[in-house]
Amino acid sequence: MFIPEPRKAHEGGDTVITRREMAAGLAVMAGLAPAYGKARLSEDGLYQTEWYLDSFLDLAEDLGTASRDGKRFAILWGLRNCPACRRMHEVHLADPATEAYIRENFAILHLNILGAREVTDFDGTKLSEKAFAARYGIVGTPAIQFFPASAEGLAARRPQEREAARMASLPEPEAFLALFRTVRGGT
Repeated sequence: MFIPEPRKAHEGGDTVITRREMAAGLAVMAGLAPAYGKARLSEDGLYQTEWYLDSFLDLAEDLGTASRDGKRFAILWGLRNCPACRRMHEVHLADPATEAYIRENFAILHLNILGAREVTDFDGTKLSEKAFAARYGIVGTPAIQFFPASAEGLAARRPQEREAARMASLPEPEAFLALFRTVRGGT
């Protein structure tokens, strides 16, 4: 994220834009700015980042891969035109420290609460994203489901008992990062 140099006022009180600020502004407008902290809207209307998990939507496989990579597995639920989803991507995840922490410690699968893609749950049940969300009691967006470090025994549990933690609504940025830190340090 670009942090401008302090501006200096001329004797007349006018503020001067530095060359660095001008170049950064032009880079952003031309799409040449770094992708760090930058989310884009995909065809389904959900925000995506290049570091979200590219998945075959088999949750046991995704959790296993995350664990082997030393990360925790989480599902982020979004919805087209969701104002809180937009805020999460434009404010919370735009903070370089927050994004770096989550990116380094979590494998995030982004699903659409009303989506039709087929998801394979930990017990082998295949459901649409929408039916999967209903099965787990996901009712709003953004929501994040955090899962244990291992899939061992998850298939035998009821759906909501498979989660290690849940973010049911968007907290303020500090609490958002604190939740990820707590989950990473916990079970």
